[in-house]
Order: sequence, then C-alpha cells, then structure tokens
Amino acid sequence: MEEFRAEGRGAPEDDSWLGRDIRVFSSHWDEPEPFGRFVEHVRSLALEETPRPPEHVPTTILWWVDGDEFVGRLTLRHRLNPWLLESNGHIGYDVRPSARRRGHASAMLGAALPVARELGIDRVLVTCDADNTASRFVIERNGGVLEDRRGIKLRYWVPCAHAS
Repeated sequence: MEEFRAEGRGAPEDDSWLGRDIRVFSSHWDEPEPFGRFVEHVRSLALEETPRPPEHVPTTILWWVDGDEFVGRLTLRHRLNPWLLESNGHIGYDVRPSARRRGHASAMLGAALPVARELGIDRVLVTCDADNTASRFVIERNGGVLEDRRGIKLRYWVPCAHAS
C-alpha cells in the first residue's frame, strides 16, 4: 500500500475504492485486530443487505498475492447501475507499481471471470482510459470486445461463459 500511496493513491481527490480504503483504514493495517475489522468490512461489501451509498452496488473485492506478498486487488461489482454502465463497469483492478508489467493484471481479470459467472453475470463490462495501452491489452487478452468510446473511456465486454 505504501507503493500506491507514493504514486498519489489515497489522496483526497482519489475517489477510487483503493484510495478510500487507504484514507480510512491504512493507519491501522499493521495491527491484527483493526486489520481483522477491515477484512470484515471488505467481505461485507458483497452482501446485498450491507448499507451503502445509493450509487454503490454489492461488490466483491479480491486480493491477488504472490506467496505472502500482496500484489494487487480487483473489484467486482455484482451489477451495473447507470453510472457504472457509462464509465466504470463491473471490474476494476490495481496492481502495485513494483509488480506491474508481469502479467498480474491479466491473470487477475482471468481469475475473476469465473467468480462473475457464479454471480450470474454472463459478460462483464470493463473500462479503461483510451490512452492506457497496458489496460487495453489486459482486457483484450481476456477476450474483451470493444463496444465503444465514451469520453476518455473505452468500454469492453468480456464473456464469462467459458471462464474456468
């Protein structure tokens, strides 16, 4: 998380899940009991009954590790609302800076497709900025088909049907 913080994640203007988690929870991640509460919070986000802001939907957060090293995380939204349909999609992912360009993002997205299928999602919407060549490659490598561009965002649909 310190690597993410060093690149500006967690700053007040970072409205991503990762940014919010860094701001709200990071001061206690090194302590077992508060970290346990954080894990409970993360797991509760997937439950329909968990209170959430009206613009949020149930969300599964998956952590990607290599041995005992945290590499990144993936956010899987269980359904789309108008805002997610327009710009953010079902899935977002973050790979720590020192672990980038090693195939982790492609593996993370591939591993999330069966989870999405188990949630009843036939195909996931994954978006990226048009100038993010690396993310475009990750999405296309996992079978993503470009639907269109909306503003700076490219919108891809990735089938879950053959994910295993």
